[in-house]
Amino acid sequence: MYLALPVNGYQPSDYLPILIQFGLALAFVAFAMIVSHLVGPKRHSTVKDASFECGIESVGNARTPISVKYFLTAIVFVLFDVEVIFMYPWAVNFRALGRAGFIEMLIFMALLLAGFFYIIKKGILRWNEAPMAQTFAATPVLENRPAQVSKAA
Repeated sequence: MYLALPVNGYQPSDYLPILIQFGLALAFVAFAMIVSHLVGPKRHSTVKDASFECGIESVGNARTPISVKYFLTAIVFVLFDVEVIFMYPWAVNFRALGRAGFIEMLIFMALLLAGFFYIIKKGILRWNEAPMAQTFAATPVLENRPAQVSKAA
């Protein structure tokens, strides 16, 4: 089913309902915040004014180093999330894109899976394992036997 669109495009008055809805949403948020500030209780105490983070007492310095794996996992999540968002318009227009669109999506998915296998190979998603040593020398093997003493002549 095709929608009937005006021949000469959209007029500025066509956006008026959207602007009214946006204005009403902002007005509601402002109204709710102002009323809650005016009507709400104003009891201050050391416990209520202390910083709160998920029920855990703040201990130590907030600038402790964080593992790089945390940031890599966050970046990987954002990348895969954005790539899934690209699939929605493709799924909506699947029939209109035809065979060429299907082949392009197969190439896109192949590249996506190649990146995923690379991530797995590099071990970005392994959280519970110790980092692998990056040395090229063989590690010495210590054996539990007595030292051999050469006999002097």
